[in-house]
Formats: sequence, structure tokens, C-alpha cells
Amino acid sequence: MTATILIADDDAVQRRLLDNMVQRMGYHTVLAESGEAALARATNREAGPIDAIVLDLMMPGLDGMAVLARLREAGLQLPVIVQTAHGGIENVVSAMRAGAADFVVKPVSVERLQVSLRNALAASALKGELQRIRHSRDGRLTFADIVTRSEAMAGVLKVAEKAANSTIPVLIEGESGVGKELIARAIHGSGERRAKPFVAVNCGAIPDNLVESILFGHEKGAFTGATDRHIGKFVEAHGGTLFLDEVSELPLQAQVKLLRALQEGEVEAVGARKPVKVDVRIISATNRNLLERAKSGQFREDLFYRLHVLPVTVPPLRARREDVSLLLRHFLSRFAAEENRHVTSIGADTLAALAGYDWPGNVRQLENAVYRAVVIADGETLTKSDFPHLAAAAATLIPETPVEPALHAASVPADTPVAVAGADVPISPAPAGFSILNPAGEVRPLEDIEADVIRFAIGHYRGQMSEVARRLKIGRSTLYRKLELLDASGSEATVGAESRHTLSEQ
Repeated sequence: MTATILIADDDAVQRRLLDNMVQRMGYHTVLAESGEAALARATNREAGPIDAIVLDLMMPGLDGMAVLARLREAGLQLPVIVQTAHGGIENVVSAMRAGAADFVVKPVSVERLQVSLRNALAASALKGELQRIRHSRDGRLTFADIVTRSEAMAGVLKVAEKAANSTIPVLIEGESGVGKELIARAIHGSGERRAKPFVAVNCGAIPDNLVESILFGHEKGAFTGATDRHIGKFVEAHGGTLFLDEVSELPLQAQVKLLRALQEGEVEAVGARKPVKVDVRIISATNRNLLERAKSGQFREDLFYRLHVLPVTVPPLRARREDVSLLLRHFLSRFAAEENRHVTSIGADTLAALAGYDWPGNVRQLENAVYRAVVIADGETLTKSDFPHLAAAAATLIPETPVEPALHAASVPADTPVAVAGADVPISPAPAGFSILNPAGEVRPLEDIEADVIRFAIGHYRGQMSEVARRLKIGRSTLYRKLELLDASGSEATVGAESRHTLSEQ
């Protein structure tokens, strides 16, 4: 959870002292020799985010008070710790009124500055979370409220920001838990419709017989149990945005009416005599490959092209690991405050393990993991024992064999069994000659290496093809297709035989 601290002081010696102090605390530092330089760096988003500022009040040119005023004018809510050699009460009051989070007197001790920075960062994170919750509730969530510093996410947000300035239909794609609804809310909150309703519908959670009623409404007495009139989500979202989450799960009959509603700009409630005009902006989301479902007949192709005008693909958390530490600090501050727990940090080894974890449940899993850890923690610092999934993941790892040199990787004798933690018996060893290089010292063809990896995985997981596919991060159909190709080529008869045996058992 490495935060970046901007240190602004015109005294070179004092800058170096503060720089050493802050780095020893485990933070990154950025130095500025003047108020002008500090303000320029704090407002330069392309140079990377600043999490807090240690600001000298007495500087030539633009002094600390002026910097505080300029930051406030720019709308930056950064925690600022002001420092000066003159600790009069008037300076303290003025700095606090100008928006400073804390006040220290030169020369400041490491302990005093550490406490001040820690409290300021925690308060800032909690304030930001409260603001996000409030904005989300009011439909005013913006892209500035999204916690990220990943380059991959920067590209996503850039496209989404352009979409916010129009009414173009947006299809947000990505795995479960990556934050698709958050992106949808930011698009709505950054556009012209932000003052109008944002209505979210989980299409996968609606019973098939109620889809039309939920989306388009129904009249009283339209069907058994319709004791009252229901206006439907389209009418509820009139003038604003309708977010169709998991749109791929809509039944085909409802897809027909949805297509008509999008084309005609009107909906017809169940049991109604005439349609009603609606003005809604459609944002949909899915964790499936919607094009494949359209080609297989599970989703109307004409509706797909109606929704898939501007696709936005949100990468999984494992593809933007630089966000893990930022999200950890964000969730830690939030849940520690909500649960009134004095948990302030995460151990370095624990942080490294969390950053290296794949997070199959993405941001949602990370959020829940931190929530649980904060509740069960015994001390101020979270450890590996507070994250049981880390131990579970470690138990499935194959012990690494040291190799040298680096290019000659993964060379394991064929008669050496590999044991898995928790297993009573050894399992199949790595295939003989499993090496990156051939006997001539040249890199082997990729398909040959892939065949060895597949063969090893099948043996390692004892022919359980679902587990093999999951660990290799490919679909079962893809795995079977690769096995058929290998078997047909005759280059990997063993693999083909194992696959046929497994298929006969499943």
C-alpha cells in the first residue's frame, strides 16, 4: 500500500531530511523546491497521483497558504500537512481554515510525522469513500471517484469519458466483480443526464415469467397476481439511464420486446392498450462473450448489434496488479472506520502475497477479503493469517525447482515425483525433456512446449479436465480442441490417449 507523498520546501537540507524520513516510513516521495513547483506537480494527473503533501508554509514566491488556496480552487481534496519554524497559534488556525489536515513544527520528529501522515491518509481514504457512496446514491458518481492508477484502466476510462458526452449505447464487458456497474454509474454521472434517474436491473436475477413485467410494466389485472399497476424500469428511468446488467441472460422473448423498445423509443406494458414513449439512455453489461452467444442462437444478433455500438472492456484485477495496493488501502480505511477497528496497515510480506494473488473474483473478492480481515484481525497490522485464501492458494502451488541458467527453465527428471501439499501420494512427474531449449540449444516451438504443459497438467490433476482447464485458464472446449489437434498430429499420442480416457469417464 505504497502512497506517494509530495514534499514541498525551499530549503534543500530540509527537503533531504524529510525525504529520508518519509521513505523510511515506506512511502514514495516527490520533491518540490517551491510553491509553484508543488502546485504544478499536484495538478499534473499525467505524472501520477499524489496521495498527500508535506508543505512548508514559509517559502518565497508562492507560499504555503497560497498553495492551499490554489489547491482548493482546483478542487483537489488532497490531505496537506503544513510545517513551519514559527508555531504560533495564528499560523495553526489560518492553515487549518485553509484546508490543512495537520500542522507540525520544525524540526519534526519521525514519530510525529509518521502519525500525522498515517492519520491524514486514513481520513482521506474514508472521506473519499463516503463521497463515492453519496455520489453513487445521488447518481453523481464520476470517473474521479474510481480508485485506480492502472494504465489499462486509464484507457478504459478514456473511452468511457467520451461515451459520457453522448447518448451512444454502451456495452461494458468483463469478468464478474471487475466493476462494470461502477463504470456505468460514472458514465451516467458525468453526462448530461446526471440529474435524472439511474436505474439498474440485474437481468440474470429476474424469473423468466416476470421479465416483461419488470422491464416494461403491467396493468392491474393483466395476469394472476397483478393486483396493482406497475410502471416498469423503462418508464422509471425516463429521462435518465437504464443499466441492463447481465443482459446476456435475458430470455429470447424478452429480447424481442427490448429490441422494439430501443428501435421505437416506446414500451408497451403487459395488458396495456397502447405503448408509452420513453427517453432512456441504455448501458448494458455482460460477463459472457455476447457475440458467441448470438452466433449460437442464445442471443438475438440484431439486438447484439443494437447494444454493441461502443464496447468497453474492463480488465480483470490480475491484469492491473498496480491497483491492488491502492484498493487495499482504500478498503482498509473504509472498513476499519465502519467497524470501529484500529487496523491501520498490512504487513510487507502479506502485501506482496496479496499483490501476487490472481483474484478470480476480482475487485469484489478483494473488497470482501479485506472486510473479513479487518473484522477478525487481532492487531493493528493485517497478516497472512487474516487472509485464509492465501494459505489455500499456497497449498495448491507446485514447489519450484531452482534452475540455472535462467533460460534453461523447467528441466525436471522424468523419475522425480512431484508432491502436492495435503496429498498422501505423489502424482505424475513432469514429462521427460520438459525444457525450453532443444538439445541444439535453440528455443523449442511454442506448440511443442504447450503440448508438454498440457500433458503435465493432465497428470498433475489426475485427469480431471475441468480442473486442468481452470488452472490453464482456458475453456474446456478449447482444451479438448487442443488435445484433438495434438492427437491428430501424432506428435503427442500420450496426451490424446489420456484425453480419450478422461472423456469416457465424464
